[in-house]
Amino acid sequence: MKRKLFSVVFSAFFVTSVLISCKKEKPVSGEGDEVVTTKDGAQFMVDTLNSKVEWKGYKIFKSENTSHFGTIKFESGDVTVKDAKLESGKFVTDMTSLTSEDLKNNASQLEKLNGHLKSGDFFEVEKFPTASFEITKVTPSTEGDYNTVLDGNLTLKGITKPVQFKANVSIKEGVVSIATEPKDISREEFGVKFQSPVENGVIKDEITLQINVKALEKK
Repeated sequence: MKRKLFSVVFSAFFVTSVLISCKKEKPVSGEGDEVVTTKDGAQFMVDTLNSKVEWKGYKIFKSENTSHFGTIKFESGDVTVKDAKLESGKFVTDMTSLTSEDLKNNASQLEKLNGHLKSGDFFEVEKFPTASFEITKVTPSTEGDYNTVLDGNLTLKGITKPVQFKANVSIKEGVVSIATEPKDISREEFGVKFQSPVENGVIKDEITLQINVKALEKK
């Protein structure tokens, strides 16, 4: 009887020990886990009048002089600062504001190009009027010309892909300034797959994006 009782007690103790051990050894993070920032801190709002995305597109068989560059305005955005450091941020662009700067003195060509870029051949802005970049990780950097590395999710034409930008981040007197490096992205990864006729110059897959944000502290 004592032997049976001892066996039952020992078995229960062993099972309990295994359960506790499993709980302690469960990894905090692992493959597939997202690194997510928080909104714990001071809130800043993007100054949409003084913030923009700069873009540049290229043709393969033409010179740089026939490439185009321009801007996209922000619709909204917010930034969180904690302990005087950038904690998180999300920026939403107004794709209907997309325009070419190199053709701004040629009204007819500007209208033609802007209409083409906004059509179903490219960014299909009627169906996808906004794009966004949401920061998922902020890493200080002491190498090169940029003081911060921003990991985040870029959403364009309803497709979301992870993108990393090097950036200079400044926080001073209630203003957050973020200026990223010029970054090449693959347009085809975001469903922008238009191929122009060869006589017009085949368009390169890469589009260069550069984000410039000014955010003001909420009062």
